[in-house]
Amino acid sequence: MRLRNAVLAATSAIVLVLAVPVSANAADGEFRYKYGSDFAGALIDPKGSACIDLPEATDAEPAFAPSNQTRSTATVFRDFGCGGDTYFVLRPGGRAGERLLVRSVVFS
Repeated sequence: MRLRNAVLAATSAIVLVLAVPVSANAADGEFRYKYGSDFAGALIDPKGSACIDLPEATDAEPAFAPSNQTRSTATVFRDFGCGGDTYFVLRPGGRAGERLLVRSVVFS
C-alpha cells in the first residue's frame, strides 16, 4: 500500500513538472528600442528574470525609446547589468519617449 502511494506521488509530481509551460521563463513577444541614428532593435521572446544588456547599446550611445510589446513587465536601466539607481518600469504594451536612455532590461 505504501509503495503504491509513493509511486502515485512520484508520477503526479513528474506530470505536474511537465505540465508547466516552457514560456514561463520567457517574456512572450517583442521588446523594441532604437539606437544609433534611429535604427530599430528588438529582443524576441526575451528570457525572463535575467538581466539583458541591449547588444547595440554602448557607453557612448545608449539605446532609447523602449517599447514593451511582451506580456511581462519590463524594467529598463540606464546602466549595463541592470545596475544603478536610474530605471523605469514599462507595463506590457507600454512605451517611453526618445529621451529615455537604456542599456539593459529585466522582465518579470
